[in-house]
Amino acid sequence: MYYIEKTFEISASHRLSLDYESKCTRLHGHNWRITVCCRARELDANGMVADFSAVKERIKKQLDHANLNEVLPFNPTAENMARWCVEQIPNCYKATVQESEGNSATYIVDEED
Repeated sequence: MYYIEKTFEISASHRLSLDYESKCTRLHGHNWRITVCCRARELDANGMVADFSAVKERIKKQLDHANLNEVLPFNPTAENMARWCVEQIPNCYKATVQESEGNSATYIVDEED
């Protein structure tokens, strides 16, 4: 099995819809750090699992310098964003979304899915 990992940053704003009082319900921004992990049993014709630049571009073009509430169809928590990232990239099995130092969420595809 071959594995690759691509880490990059985006700048984006969001506000969370929560059932409790929180400062995060107000619009605010982060410099998000996203790590996407892909795997493949066999390499493609170019000898790659996936092109690093293509992985970055697929996520960045949709989220960078955006209001995430306007471009994503769900409450833009780090957890929901991690799953969304996995769903955007072929061969992706894991994504970690860090919204600030010490605060990150990871989504890993269950082998049974």
